[in-house]
Amino acid sequence: MKLDPFYLIVDDALWLERLLPLGVKLVQLRIKDRTDGELRDAIRASLRLCARHGATLIVNDYWRLAIEEGCDFVHLGQGDLDSADLEAIRAAGVRLGVSTHDEAELDRALALSPNYIALGPIYPTVLKAMTVAPQGLARIGEWKAKLGAIPLVAIGGLTPERAQACLKAGADSACVVTDVLRHANPEARAQQWLAATALLR
Repeated sequence: MKLDPFYLIVDDALWLERLLPLGVKLVQLRIKDRTDGELRDAIRASLRLCARHGATLIVNDYWRLAIEEGCDFVHLGQGDLDSADLEAIRAAGVRLGVSTHDEAELDRALALSPNYIALGPIYPTVLKAMTVAPQGLARIGEWKAKLGAIPLVAIGGLTPERAQACLKAGADSACVVTDVLRHANPEARAQQWLAATALLR
């Protein structure tokens, strides 16, 4: 499969109303600390918006809700893999993305035959405290050689300029959260990301 080179993570479906009309085609809904009802509503709203704009929706963590709501893509972190029913995910025909940070996690992810693997953080990130050092651009090429046809997503501390460097180093997609969502003008910043990755689309 092929991933769009611009991969946006949002923490609320309301972001999709603002940013999908700009041409964003790959989004992950990553929501924390909401009730099941609120999560379900957010997933439903996100599915409607993505369908309207021809975008792919990836649901982070909540694989049960994703299956129940007819989503076709989930993303799981290493901790999530411990409790997820991977057979149920496969049986539902749901595609899978997995976070990795070191060689052991990469081996674990590859054993699952995922639809993509995310590597991070490439650069220092402010999104959350990380227990691993930044991976750097060289690691992207090393891991892409191991992944072969499996898409590699670079994440962590990216800007449009850094995203271009990651894509040139071998990543198939560059993922962003704070550089867009915490920007003074998220729409303008998203457009800069779209422009920076346009040649690879």
